[in-house]
Amino acid sequence: MQIRKEEDTDYIAITEVNDHAFGQEYEGQLVVNLRMHSDFVPELSLVAEVDGKVVGHILFFPIKVVDDGKEYDSLSLAPMSVLPEFQKQGIGSTLVKEGLTVAENLGYSSVIVLGHPEYYPRFGFRPASQWDIRAPFEDVPDEAFMAIELVDGALDNVRGVVEYPEEFCEV
Repeated sequence: MQIRKEEDTDYIAITEVNDHAFGQEYEGQLVVNLRMHSDFVPELSLVAEVDGKVVGHILFFPIKVVDDGKEYDSLSLAPMSVLPEFQKQGIGSTLVKEGLTVAENLGYSSVIVLGHPEYYPRFGFRPASQWDIRAPFEDVPDEAFMAIELVDGALDNVRGVVEYPEEFCEV
């Protein structure tokens, strides 16, 4: 398995991986839409390749945490997907670990994810409520909305509601 930055020739495969992994076409379209956003960082869109085939994908996207006129930069981890026949083989974990390393190396200090509370804590994610960081959506279980500091203390003075780009709401 190889983890690498996405290339133009991967676009169709990335859409297919996301659609198949989530059983719907919306996740693939989300990646297409985010790729066209001015804040898109190509180095934060990674693929997992097995025998020359793209079998997994992860995207980190710049977001803001907003509180009373103050804005704090962070990243969203979404989506992360692995083709069903390649799941439970460590590909997703490798994508998350490599993605967090790339994000840190690019100077980002935190990441927020809305995901499975049984999965993401193994990488150091904790409920975002520990920093008084809240989801912009209703009915999000506290344990499923998580954050991680890539730099110690990065979230110490951060609080507020996460502001996602409108692309997240369009699909």
